[in-house]
Amino acid sequence: MKELVEYIARCIVSVPDDVKVTQETDAGGVVIKLEVNVEDKGRVIGKQGRVAEAMRTLLRVIATKEGTRVRLEIV
Repeated sequence: MKELVEYIARCIVSVPDDVKVTQETDAGGVVIKLEVNVEDKGRVIGKQGRVAEAMRTLLRVIATKEGTRVRLEIV
């Protein structure tokens, strides 16, 4: 899941070297934190949050197949 978020973010942003993705596990499931350059934050979120919501939807599908829960946080 972490690799998918990193791939999508690197393709969208203008400074792909600043993309940083961390994955943590807690009682609620998996938490994926995405950090990007300040200038690229709008690109990752998208208009009305559509890009971020699309990434969350993809993650939810993968998590459901694995039998876990996932949360994407854009830091």
